[in-house]
Amino acid sequence: MKADPQVQRRLLDLQAIDTALAQLAHRRRSLPERAELEALARELSALEDERVRAQVAVDDLDRDIARMEKDVEQVRARKEKDEARLAAGTGPARELEALQHELASLNRRQSDLEDAELELMEQRETAQGVLDGVEQRLAETRDKRAATEQRRDDSLAEIAKEEEFKRTSRQPLAADLPSDLVTLYDRIREDTGLGAALLTAGRCGGCRLELSGADLARIRKAAPDDVVRCEDCRRIMVRTNESGL
Repeated sequence: MKADPQVQRRLLDLQAIDTALAQLAHRRRSLPERAELEALARELSALEDERVRAQVAVDDLDRDIARMEKDVEQVRARKEKDEARLAAGTGPARELEALQHELASLNRRQSDLEDAELELMEQRETAQGVLDGVEQRLAETRDKRAATEQRRDDSLAEIAKEEEFKRTSRQPLAADLPSDLVTLYDRIREDTGLGAALLTAGRCGGCRLELSGADLARIRKAAPDDVVRCEDCRRIMVRTNESGL
């Protein structure tokens, strides 16, 4: 393949743009916010599980307290009934004495139930504190995620803007070069990431290997408009006065 030496040098401008585009693509894939968001997603999932457990604990205690309160109310109602009968003073003495014993038993039962209810209420207060703490951490982590997403989106928008500028610059440059040369360049670039490189001081700028004496002799014999390629990496080598030929 042949191409004017100046045209070949312009391949390096095209390569510079493509290298910049590749770097932008890598930058997009490796944004630190991506890893941060993955970590935050795991943290939020763990916190949500913790919140569910804390909520279940509160709900269970609420049911226990409600059941205990119902038992206390039943004892109170029974006490009021017995106290009313005892105050009326009607009935055999043995029955009134039995009522007094039952009232004493009901008082003890009420005291035990109220103590148990108070303990449950204290446990409920502690459980609510745990739930409130988890919900606070959830809110803070969600805020952190939102801020991280905003930073990611800002970075992506900046990258997209730079990519658009590079692509806009690339299009007329590629269109102005011989199509067969661009096709060869693109094929090599897609395979290796680099389609063209300088030949500097007898060394290929693509693979960084020093050319053999035979390769240098071959290139010296090539016409200036011959498109030469590295025998090792097969990239297009652009010759200049610094090529060491």
